[in-house]
Order: sequence, then C-alpha cells, then structure tokens
Amino acid sequence: MRQLLPLRTSVAAATALLLAACGSSPTASTGAAAAGSNGAAGEAATRAKEVYDRVNGLTGEQRRETLKELAEKEGKLSIYTSNTDMDKLVEGFEDAYDIEVSVYRGNSESVLQRILQEQKAGYLGNDFVDTNAGELNILNAEGQLFPYEGELRDKVREEGRARGWTASRFNVFVVGWNTDKVKDSEVPRTFEDLAGPQWKGRVSMEVGDVDWFAAMYKYHLDQGGSEAEVRDLFTRIAANSKVAKGHTTQGELLSAGQFGITVSSYSHTVDKAADKGAPVTWHPASGPPIQPIVVRPNGVALMRTATNPAAAMLFVDWELTEGQKILADAFRIGSIPQGEDPLAGLRVISVPEQELLDDPKKWDTLYADILRSGQEIK
Repeated sequence: MRQLLPLRTSVAAATALLLAACGSSPTASTGAAAAGSNGAAGEAATRAKEVYDRVNGLTGEQRRETLKELAEKEGKLSIYTSNTDMDKLVEGFEDAYDIEVSVYRGNSESVLQRILQEQKAGYLGNDFVDTNAGELNILNAEGQLFPYEGELRDKVREEGRARGWTASRFNVFVVGWNTDKVKDSEVPRTFEDLAGPQWKGRVSMEVGDVDWFAAMYKYHLDQGGSEAEVRDLFTRIAANSKVAKGHTTQGELLSAGQFGITVSSYSHTVDKAADKGAPVTWHPASGPPIQPIVVRPNGVALMRTATNPAAAMLFVDWELTEGQKILADAFRIGSIPQGEDPLAGLRVISVPEQELLDDPKKWDTLYADILRSGQEIK
C-alpha cells in the first residue's frame, strides 16, 4: 500500500538551502557526500554500487528478469518527488510488481532540502528521486546520485540524457491564451508581439520562471540582439503583464479570464484545463504555435546510498516504458517519443542548465529586475 508522507518543510528554508547548494563548487564534497564514505551510508553505497554496476551491464530479457528478482526480494521502495502525476505511476508499478512503495511529495525545493538534510544527518530516507532538472543537477554535483545506464536511457531525447540523471518527461513552456479573451485574429504570431501596446494589462508572467527566462534571453541574444535591446524587449512585455506565482494558480486564472495570455505556461497545464472544458489553448486556429518553445527536462535518479537499489532501478525502467504511456495520458510530453511527436517541426530551445547551476544569482537578479522595472513603468 502506497504511503503519502506530509510536506513538512517551509519554502523559505528550502529556498535558502537551494541557494547555498547552488553556490558550492560542482566538485565540492559536502558533509552529506563525505558521510557516504563512513558508517551506514558508506555500507549502503557499497551495496548499492554492486547492484547498480551489475544491472547497468545487462540488457534485454536478462536485465528485466534479474532486476525483477532482485527488486521483489528487496520488497520496498522509497520515492521522494515533486511530480504531481506520481500517484498513477506508483499505482501501475505496484500492480505490476510485488513491491511496497512509500512516497514523499513536495515542491522541488522541499525535495532537495529534505534529501540534503537527511544525508547530512546520515539518515538514508530515499532510494529514488523524481524532480526538476535544477535540483537534480545540484544533487549530482553534491555526489548524491548514481548513473543509470541501459537501452532505455539511449532512447531518451538528447536533451534529457543528463550527467547523473535521466529525463522521464519535459516541462514545455508555451504561450497560452484564453480563447474568450483573445480572438483568433488577435493571436500573436511571435513572442515579440507581446511587447505591443494592445497587450497592456492582458499578459501574465510567472515570478519563478527564471529557467524559461534564461533560455529566451539567451535565444534573443543569439539571434543578434544586443543586451540593451533584449532587456528592453522583456521589460516592455513585463510592463504589459500581471505577475502570477505558481503555474497551477496562473493556469486557473487564465481559465477564469483574469488575463488573456501567458508567456510561459506549461503545455500540460493548458491541455489539462482544455480537456476539462476551459476556453484555453496554445495552438492557433491555423498555423504553428508561437515559437521558440522552451523545454526543461524533469527527471529520475538513483540515490547513491539507496537501501533498495534494485527497486529504484526497476522504477526507472518502469517510468521509461509503461510510465511514458501514463504520463502521456496526463498530457505530459515524455522523454521517449511515443507515436506522433508533439514537438516535431517546432523550433525548440533548452534551458541553459549549466549556466543556471554555475551562476544562479545572475539570472535570478536579472529576471527580478526586469519584472520590477516592468511594473514600475505601469
């Protein structure tokens, strides 16, 4: 039986720890990582490595049967996740295998904070983590993850084969709009159109979308814009915008018509709302969606100190096979293309993950300054 553990960390504390972790060197050894060489953590890491190395070297039916046997012998799996679709994934996994799964779910910062704090204290709380790219990059830099290898990883889109972890799905940032508030004839053809005076007070930006912003800012620089020109573009769009906090809240406000258009909605947020009858879309009546489209991988990873390493590996295999169908049913864009690729033929750009990891303060400050400047212009 699945157990849902309560979210019991504060966002402020999580954010503080996140920034502290981001500031460390990718090769630095924290107290948590260092603890892995001694005591229970060291023993767990040694045992887990034996399983990981053994299974990573297997393929096909031999891998499946070996992994199933080892995982069901362990019989348990502890997952920490920020994935709001995890319930259905776990239900399918527990139906397929004789393994009891416990799940702690919080926002991505809370998941990161919990893991780092537990590891520092020598408490081996989770075997597997499913969360955002930024937090996974930090965990890998802190030495908490073990590489997952195999035929399934090789099928993942190139943008999702990260160091230390593997994408299971992509958050796809799109320009979405309320069809009651934005007529077909008004739908912008380009992102730049949203800086026009006709969009005053009709646009929404999300306060935490630094990753989307970094990708779009760099894209416009790469297209030949100067720093001053690109900053001016984003400031003018911000001046037209109402600032929302959280994609779920922003999606609800878009559906309710509190504003006409969003610059960086998640495609699955818009698609889920449309499926329930809300007057929202990110597809024009004719022609392609507004481009470029920013993609950010969300992924899965094996904990280096997992006490149930085979079960963790089996869940990765599950999420990259049967789990892809479950994610597609939830309007997610999976990391392994299934049938018709919703991104085929579109101009897709990736979040500059390494830059965000190396210098998060730069991008946080720049985005905050632009939002503030835009609001001051009103």
